[in-house]
Amino acid sequence: MATKKSKAKPKSKPASKAKPKTAAKPKAKAVTKSKPKAKAKPAAKPKPKASVKTKAKVAVKSKPKTKSKSIVKVKANQKGKTSAPAKVKYKHIAIAGNIGAGKSTLTKLLAAHFGWEPQYEDVENNPYLMDFYEDMPRWSFPLQVFFLNSRFNQLIDIQRGDKVVIQDRTIYEDAQIFAPNLHSMSLMTKRDFDNYTNLFKTINKLINPPDLLIYLRGSISTLVGQIQKRGREYEDNLRLDYLRRLNEYYEAWITNYKAGKLLIIDVDKLNFADKKDHLAQVIQKVSAELNGL
Repeated sequence: MATKKSKAKPKSKPASKAKPKTAAKPKAKAVTKSKPKAKAKPAAKPKPKASVKTKAKVAVKSKPKTKSKSIVKVKANQKGKTSAPAKVKYKHIAIAGNIGAGKSTLTKLLAAHFGWEPQYEDVENNPYLMDFYEDMPRWSFPLQVFFLNSRFNQLIDIQRGDKVVIQDRTIYEDAQIFAPNLHSMSLMTKRDFDNYTNLFKTINKLINPPDLLIYLRGSISTLVGQIQKRGREYEDNLRLDYLRRLNEYYEAWITNYKAGKLLIIDVDKLNFADKKDHLAQVIQKVSAELNGL
């Protein structure tokens, strides 16, 4: 019986050899043969689904391009914003001059020509003006405080706003011409003058000078003629010595003015209120100064 078992062992050997015959190699070949079928899929590229997907992908990719263009535009606009102030470097134009020099008239004319916003001296609503001309020592201090406060409010609006403003008379004239003149003529007490001067010094720390100051220079005869022409009732009692002393203060102030650009207009030679060619000359001078800012 032992011999029969030993003979059965060699018979099992060929069975193990048969295993390679049943290997999945041919099946693997069949799989590899199916791969070309996958290669044939390119024919399916023109399918609408695939084209929609590709278009969607292209659209997604194109969005960053549009964003990049918008960024370029923003940068261009930002550059434009930085270059725009180069064309308009000014914001505040002020006209200074003695009583009767034509400040309000020129303010109106220049505002209309350049498209600026005019700010006038609050004369009509000043509750102290008529009393001041009748009794200067009594009303000089409240009058000057009223003007100081009024112009200070104007300057705050100019500095906070975004418009180009032309202002009829400056705050510096109140503090450096009218108040000192009243004090020197004994029309304002030292106590009131010192109080007023300290108030102006406080305000002056909070304001900026005008970008362009236009000073209207005129002789006493021209000033008197303009005052009589406009016929303001409260100016009937205006003293000539008061007007003359103001002119002296104006000339001293304008000679030492260093706060900004200055343009002097001689109203004895240029009657811009009545002559268009004279107004054209003034406009030309103003434009030249502004273009040089």
